[in-house]
Amino acid sequence: MKNKTFGINTICAHVGEVKDEQFKGAISPIYMSTSYAFDNVDVLRYPRYLNTPNQEALVKKIAALEKTENALIFGSGMAAVSTTILAFLKQGDHIVLQQTLYGGTYNFVVEEFKKFGIEYSFTKEVSINSFKEVIQPNTKVLYIETPSNPLLTITDMQAVSELAKANGIVTMIDNTFASPINQTPVDFGIDIVLHSATKYMGGHSDILAGAVAASNKHIETIWKTAINLGGSLSDFTVWMLERSLKTLNLRVKCQSENALIMARYLVSNPNISKVYYPGLESHPNHQLAKKQMKGFGGMLSFELKEGIDAVEFQRKLQLIKPSMSLAGVESTMLNPAVASHALMGAEERAKQGITDGLIRFSVGIEETEDLIADIEQALEKII
Repeated sequence: MKNKTFGINTICAHVGEVKDEQFKGAISPIYMSTSYAFDNVDVLRYPRYLNTPNQEALVKKIAALEKTENALIFGSGMAAVSTTILAFLKQGDHIVLQQTLYGGTYNFVVEEFKKFGIEYSFTKEVSINSFKEVIQPNTKVLYIETPSNPLLTITDMQAVSELAKANGIVTMIDNTFASPINQTPVDFGIDIVLHSATKYMGGHSDILAGAVAASNKHIETIWKTAINLGGSLSDFTVWMLERSLKTLNLRVKCQSENALIMARYLVSNPNISKVYYPGLESHPNHQLAKKQMKGFGGMLSFELKEGIDAVEFQRKLQLIKPSMSLAGVESTMLNPAVASHALMGAEERAKQGITDGLIRFSVGIEETEDLIADIEQALEKII
């Protein structure tokens, strides 16, 4: 049977597993060797070449989920992002990146590109006209993130893809917040799809990994850079990631449903001044999100009413964890200004609309009435 005939849960559960031919176990065995035969073999296997048995199997699942020909996995999301970007840029080339962007990606660009002589421009907004304004004759890559971290802005993938193709530019997207459950960017013409697999793909706050999915041609280009930069991950982590992906659809659907309930609750709470969630009709890009996404995701952000201390509020939470990462089965909150976007200067954060009081909320699989009760008791203690 071909992967395209499978439903999403079947892909999650079965595609990309290693068959246990010896003992017929129900799950993939782990091949932990870092040294494989070189003589009289079809493939020269080496962990840094990203082609161990477990690595080769796992990327089939990721490619099937993203509807691409191939994929690669890395030791972190930033390893995937940095390797992929550098694979397509050289000295004198130019990249366009949207304004609202994960802080780690922003820091990589502004801190590292000058060493390589790579030019870059950030858009002023996420509108297609903002992208057109900064494209140059030497632009080789157009990089977007939708929904964006942490303000949940939505970028028009179809428009970006058409603009890039008209100018011979490769498109890349950070699809971490949506996950392949809520959107598949290749359906809108995007070339390369990136993930911090630490987040929804991992889903249990216990692994660090990255992923990239694309055509065979683009994966080959990325692989040639990847084997030099060495951002591989251990096969135990590969095995854990494959395990986690089996429940990806179940987890993300629940988190997305919960996030919409929590967003509507926060909008109705008089102690909340702003809520950022594309599933809300009040979101400026709601109609575009409906067009591009199957669900609106488990991430949202909000701001407390003026005078309520965001850090103190999070200290009073009892169920929701103040925590650095996101997308686990447990709900977490953080202040982007001191965590995910701390490396970005205060001036740049302000330009993007990331206030010191902004709280990013990763909604888990708990009952929403319990999450609401936790927020209520925390607010009561500080008001």
